[in-house]
Amino acid sequence: MIKTVVLDVGETITRDDRYWASWADWLSIPRHTLSALVGAVVAQGRDNADALRLARPGIDLAAEYRARDAAGRGECLEESDLYDDVRPALSELRRLGARVVVAGNQTSRAGELLRGLDLPADVIVTSGDWGVAKPQPEFFQRVREVAEAEPPETVYVGDHPANDLFPAKAAGLRTAHLRRGPWGHLWADAPDVVAAADWRIDSLSQLTGILTT
Repeated sequence: MIKTVVLDVGETITRDDRYWASWADWLSIPRHTLSALVGAVVAQGRDNADALRLARPGIDLAAEYRARDAAGRGECLEESDLYDDVRPALSELRRLGARVVVAGNQTSRAGELLRGLDLPADVIVTSGDWGVAKPQPEFFQRVREVAEAEPPETVYVGDHPANDLFPAKAAGLRTAHLRRGPWGHLWADAPDVVAAADWRIDSLSQLTGILTT
């Protein structure tokens, strides 16, 4: 029986549209160009940030983040950035007695913004808060700690096979692969993804059905 549901952030509960559009505008390149580069690196199984490195060779991402903050063009998360199924699904999970945790690869600032949205979650934490990021095993050890349930009673939900599905499985957690965003769609039917996923879902609303399985 599943007692705790842990959810990734980007392309699981939040849309990445604004994120990539803001980077395209900051780098003064067409939005569709950066979008195409994101698709290319996803298809190659590379890190999303490689799209920025392709768009601007030699880019210092940490320095660019600081420059954006200084220019008043730093991170932003609003209600419109949430997928439509987030609030109903998380509220129903809690109503059914599940502990709901949000834990993804985001900055501490993104964590503050997420907590400011008053989501129906028991814990919201980011890799920036913890100082360790997916897919490192230490990240999922921290997930196990905040889950407050045994690993077989905890499901990690995410779209990214290499960052979410495989390391969560290696940590002993149950896994739900979400067909959402470029990673979720492109790799949904890959044999290793199918083999590693305890559940394969198209919407967070489907999570309520796994609580008793």
